[in-house]
Amino acid sequence: MRIEDYALIGDMQSAALVGRNGAIDWLCLPRFDSPACFAALLGDKQNGQWWLGPADAGRPAATRRHYKGESLVLESEWDTPDGTVRVTDFMPARQANPDLVRIVECVSGTVEMATEIRIRFDYGRIVPWVRRTDGLLQAVGGPDSAWLHSPVPLQGGDYAHKARFRVSAGERLAFVFTWHPSHESRPVEIDPFEQLSETEALWAEWVEQCTYQGPWREAVIRSLITLKALTYEPTGGIVAAPTTSLPEDLGGVRNWDYRFCWLRDATMTLEALIGGGYLGEARAWRAWLLRAIAGRAQDLQIMYSVSGERRLTELELDWLPGYEDSRPVRIGNGAVDQLQLDVYGEVMNALYLSRVSGMEPDERAWTIQRELVEYVAQHWDEPDEGLWEVRGPRRHFTHSKVMCWVALDRAVKQAETFGRTGPVERWKEVRDRIHAEICDKGFDEARGTFTQSYGSHELDASLLLIPIVGFLPPEDPRVVGTVEAVQRELMIDGFVLRYPVASDNDVDGLPGGEGAFLACSFWLADALAMIGRKDEAVELFERLLSLRNDVGLLAEEYDPRYGRMVGNFPQAFSHVPLIHTARALS
Repeated sequence: MRIEDYALIGDMQSAALVGRNGAIDWLCLPRFDSPACFAALLGDKQNGQWWLGPADAGRPAATRRHYKGESLVLESEWDTPDGTVRVTDFMPARQANPDLVRIVECVSGTVEMATEIRIRFDYGRIVPWVRRTDGLLQAVGGPDSAWLHSPVPLQGGDYAHKARFRVSAGERLAFVFTWHPSHESRPVEIDPFEQLSETEALWAEWVEQCTYQGPWREAVIRSLITLKALTYEPTGGIVAAPTTSLPEDLGGVRNWDYRFCWLRDATMTLEALIGGGYLGEARAWRAWLLRAIAGRAQDLQIMYSVSGERRLTELELDWLPGYEDSRPVRIGNGAVDQLQLDVYGEVMNALYLSRVSGMEPDERAWTIQRELVEYVAQHWDEPDEGLWEVRGPRRHFTHSKVMCWVALDRAVKQAETFGRTGPVERWKEVRDRIHAEICDKGFDEARGTFTQSYGSHELDASLLLIPIVGFLPPEDPRVVGTVEAVQRELMIDGFVLRYPVASDNDVDGLPGGEGAFLACSFWLADALAMIGRKDEAVELFERLLSLRNDVGLLAEEYDPRYGRMVGNFPQAFSHVPLIHTARALS
């Protein structure tokens, strides 16, 4: 299936991808970055899958599907010659253990259904030992155990369990899959129908808090729900995506694990949550941020786990062939060890934004901020790997320098606005020195545009953030020239590439191409609006909205070559700027 053929369900600690054909092809338990127990997304059904649908040959796609109201409860319906059947998929808010519920309901007629479940642990590598206990199916493999309550008899064979059954109009049958540690006693069973009602009520209550009332409310609400679904509720951390190794280039090697929390997302995430009226989630995200970065400034990482762990060792899983043969499949992320100076600016901007937005001060925060800004003052002139986490040589990336300027600027503003103490005059002097150097070394006078790095002729979509972060005013000719240069040189079929990517790419040291990066296209819409070209901005924004799949979700990129989404899915860094742009244009 295509990436956009999936929908998301989750319980704010992990998430599953459900295909149009009724197959659950991805689920990691007990949390987002745990090993998958259904990993067919990166292989085939032998790597773990749970299919449920009409018994017709070929596993047809649902006739229609949608989220029930403004929730994360998915309803898929099939029209068959004998009647219509509905499957409702959801993960209730977690009690003791994670549960996944699938309810089959016959809407009309009598429909023959089938299900086939292959439980695998450790990303499809472990075929568990399975037995029946008191009418339930129990699978055990190493530290993992899963229990399946099935209202119909399941027959074992070929390392799978299958059943065929009929449902008639008005009949409802509930399947419940529960994970728990294998050394613990049998988990408590839930009432699936009661949990369905509670889950619907939980989402309805949460959505009521949204303060956005603009013309794109449906898209904003769905993006906020997605952002909430990617939140690890125990800590407040928000993962970039619930998946790993969905390729940026189909069949290529640009396959990364996004099940972690990037500091870079901090500012826009905070702004999206605050702008949507979700101060509780914003406070939890800020608290996670402060805990994660606590320690020495030089030890700051660009990403952390949902609980704040720092060791995210990158490994390759050679037993998985990858999505559409896109190898290697990776877990962990080696970019964690990179030097990316822009994250210091992102953190300083996020914490400044939290105060400007009326959130109460955190007394620990200013101590941490002072150490961070002092580090920037001493190291801003070093080359780094930059925003896009290039795996080639370090460079003096213009965006990294701009964000170093942001770090100093926000420190000055916070000291002056909120009476914080520090060497403000020295910070101002360093800030102004950074500004002057960027304008001198990062700007191409002949072409009238900022460039990707000092001495480079290449463009970079991150340059669109220059007016957004306040480095220069939107009306400055250098800003207008940069926006127009990006439109001229980085757009493909109406969408924005991160940077020029050729088959012999020397920017990031990796072969192959990639699609248009959706966040960059949202940034262009923001920049166009800021320079007074709002009609173009709205047109681009609505073109981006048209890329969403049938349930309103976006991946990391869109590849115009194939007319398909690519990259990990759904992607927070696509939905967060969607919210920001909708608010900016409203």
